[in-house]
Amino acid sequence: MDFHDENFEAESEEIGSDELLADDRLRLPEDASILVRVHAVRAWLLRRQKETGLEVGEAALALQQLYQDEAGQVSRLRQRELQKLVQREQQQLEGAQQRLKAFEEAQELLEESLTHTTTGERALVEYYLTLDDLLNPLHEEEEEHPLPWRQALAEVQHRVEHVGTSREE
Repeated sequence: MDFHDENFEAESEEIGSDELLADDRLRLPEDASILVRVHAVRAWLLRRQKETGLEVGEAALALQQLYQDEAGQVSRLRQRELQKLVQREQQQLEGAQQRLKAFEEAQELLEESLTHTTTGERALVEYYLTLDDLLNPLHEEEEEHPLPWRQALAEVQHRVEHVGTSREE
């Protein structure tokens, strides 16, 4: 076995563990280290970004197809039907883009929390509280984020709750 084979095997193991840690049904043991908990949040965020990126692409492709259909020769009835479909696909595209933006922002916030905190446990607590502040603004004049963005951040916060602490805490 040469160096490249060993690297491939190591990468495969890492990818496999990331997939396990990113699983929505993940159950960590009570004594799981904080590093494993942080890695589980990070792996889940990366998975959600990839999935949401695919949603954006699929919605954009569907919208493009509808625009092409709309440009062709169609009856007035079919034209109205297509316009409704275009509007629905545009909303789906916008929602997916907003969710993707939220997951990307959440990833940045996690990295900032890890950089600025001395312990992993403290970082996850601060990260959770930061997400909470974003979801529950104190001032009404603060920018109101769209619902898909808020829902995505709430998912992230739930993930931190789910894997970030042991059950006895």
